[in-house]
Amino acid sequence: MAQNDLKSKLKKLKEIVDWFDNQEEADVEAGLTRVKEGAALIKESRKELSRLENEFEKVKKEIDIEEGDEEAPDTEDINI
Repeated sequence: MAQNDLKSKLKKLKEIVDWFDNQEEADVEAGLTRVKEGAALIKESRKELSRLENEFEKVKKEIDIEEGDEEAPDTEDINI
């Protein structure tokens, strides 16, 4: 369900961008409304993407543990 929610947010963002692209004259008030809506959608999408990233990391760790790699260093922890 969350994937569809993210997908719908991205679709709505594209609609907002398309609206701006198709404007012959600047409608400042309507533009401001769409900018605010877009900003809210971006904020919500970032939260959802962060949640999904955490889930991917969790699954990766579970796979590493099952394969016996629980001691494998995380690439983020390696200083070169």
